[in-house]
Amino acid sequence: MTDLRSRVTDKNIPPWERLKLVMAILRSENGCSWDRKQTHRSLLPYLIEETYEVVEAIEAGDSAALCEELGDLLCQIVFHAQLANERNEWNADAAVEAIVQKLIRRHPHVFGEPNDLDPKQVRDQWERLKLESGEKTSLLSGLPSSMPALTMAYRIGEKAGGIGFDWNRPEEVIDKLLEELTEIKEAMASGDQVKQAEEVGDLLFAAASLARKLNIEPETALKQALAKFRQRFSLLEEKVRTSGKHFDDFTLEELEAIWQEVKKRRDQDE
Repeated sequence: MTDLRSRVTDKNIPPWERLKLVMAILRSENGCSWDRKQTHRSLLPYLIEETYEVVEAIEAGDSAALCEELGDLLCQIVFHAQLANERNEWNADAAVEAIVQKLIRRHPHVFGEPNDLDPKQVRDQWERLKLESGEKTSLLSGLPSSMPALTMAYRIGEKAGGIGFDWNRPEEVIDKLLEELTEIKEAMASGDQVKQAEEVGDLLFAAASLARKLNIEPETALKQALAKFRQRFSLLEEKVRTSGKHFDDFTLEELEAIWQEVKKRRDQDE
């Protein structure tokens, strides 16, 4: 064990090998009780948390934070690989080898006969290769059910579009949005709440499709909209608080007037 620990600090050993070694030590009998206790399932919250922290670093444009968060995410990946290795199932190197081979197969225009494809053609080729190779039985089978719904809507549309089942122009999606709004009104008039929920779902799916056609990631766009709303609502609350009144003391029209004032002020600041 002493020899293993000295190798962890040996800068002549590649960092990837040292990381795997650190994880093996932590999981060993003389390692850490918390690490020894973990399972694939118990680690899920940490894997998800680290993934979202990577997303935040990217959205913030913070390169230093992104480097750190990717390291944290890699730690989770190696942790899961160590658990599998202990059961003689597979190890971290096997996972890396699998993705290397997959990337080579999925890029025949690079590793096979050279072909200058544009990004959309590459994405569409990727989806076709999954089906042709038998890796996927359905174009949509690779999407995890735990994925955020808005992101899943984006990816489903993207995958369907990869085989030509898609709108040609964003304007056509806007027509679909207007159609869905009409159907929501009809469902509201009928009083059928099940139908209302169905039609609202269709509207959200169409909105995600419009974002995709405009090359906008809908989850990010919605987060930005929510952040903007929260900032403006905070200013609205401040206005109400400094007035010495409560929200109940204002009419909706008065609150809307304050809201418009707040929006104008924020727009000028931006």
